[in-house]
Amino acid sequence: MTTTTNAPVTAAPVQTTPRTRARVPARSGIWFLAPYLFFFALFLVWPIVYGLWMSLTDRSLASTGSEFVGLGNYTQALTDPDMWSALGNTVFFTLISSVPLVVVSFAMAYLVYTGLKGQWLWRLTFFAPFLLPVSVVTAIWGFLFTNDFGLINGSLDRLGIAQVGWLSDERVAMWSIALVTVWWTVGFNFLLYLSALQNIPDHLYEAAQLDGAGVWRRLLSITLPMMKSTTWLVILLQILASLKVFDQIFLLTAGGPNGATRSILQYIYDAGFTGYRLGFASATSYIFFALIVMVSLGQMWIAKRKDS
Repeated sequence: MTTTTNAPVTAAPVQTTPRTRARVPARSGIWFLAPYLFFFALFLVWPIVYGLWMSLTDRSLASTGSEFVGLGNYTQALTDPDMWSALGNTVFFTLISSVPLVVVSFAMAYLVYTGLKGQWLWRLTFFAPFLLPVSVVTAIWGFLFTNDFGLINGSLDRLGIAQVGWLSDERVAMWSIALVTVWWTVGFNFLLYLSALQNIPDHLYEAAQLDGAGVWRRLLSITLPMMKSTTWLVILLQILASLKVFDQIFLLTAGGPNGATRSILQYIYDAGFTGYRLGFASATSYIFFALIVMVSLGQMWIAKRKDS
């Protein structure tokens, strides 16, 4: 006699490969990225593509239709003396503002880092202007720069010194705007430098001090070399920010006097929203965009060469 038992039958385990296991989280991750990709394409990719197409047409705010003109807008922009004048003003502003914004911010951070008394007050004083909106900054400095009753010219008059047309003299106006910009934005670079200084290992300074290195030797041999990457970052960010200057110039001088402070962004603004030439303004903005890309790539190449 034979006895049979009904043992439960278990299915063989499904063999999974690393590729199969990785496919499931990859598919689920796309849904988490989908909202970001949608808004990225809607607010960045599409405007870039549409603006590039518009730069090849004679699109205007004064009419509904537009015609394809090819590279005509680019040719006209590159042969316009006013465009080159505005670009020259922008480059000049970048030069006279970027240097002090790098040097002064490092000096401020180094003073605080070396144990300046009342550090909390100095940190607040150095960074507070950066928190102000541009309208407040230009209102304050516009009053200080006023020719007749401004605080600066009033002080010069009491000292028997001739008044200066800070915003009305073509030779001085851009320097005045650079001064306002340095006072307003130096706090951001100050924080970057201060954070980098605090990350330098203390044992390097202790070893150098035991070897008899003074303050200047420690600064030149330890601090500056350790700050190289931060300095290149600050220079890159500052040049890009200065090239895109618009707000303070527009509010203080509106590009005057006689176009002496007119930046390239104001030139684009005037072409698009004052002259209603959206196609021409788009072409000029892409020329400026190409310049920014070239500057960024050039700085990155120089930084890599120095590191190697």
